[in-house]
Amino acid sequence: MPQGGTVSPSSPIVLASSALTRSGDTLTIELIRPDSMPAVVRVVWPPKPSITAPTPKALAALAAAMVRTLAEAQTELAAKIKTGR
Repeated sequence: MPQGGTVSPSSPIVLASSALTRSGDTLTIELIRPDSMPAVVRVVWPPKPSITAPTPKALAALAAAMVRTLAEAQTELAAKIKTGR
């Protein structure tokens, strides 16, 4: 699929979703299996910029939350591929 292409959101399966900040910014990773195309993984970023304190600790916590969510999605995707679901 070309970069920036569109995918029909036929019954997305949430692989992982997690709050990134205390203000409720959420990162969601979904598996989409359209009937007419190969399956794709969609990463849904917060619609507005995430705001965090200007400290190394706060920035590290934000980065850790993003990586943790992506790792959870990867683990769930691997399990789905293994079981064929």
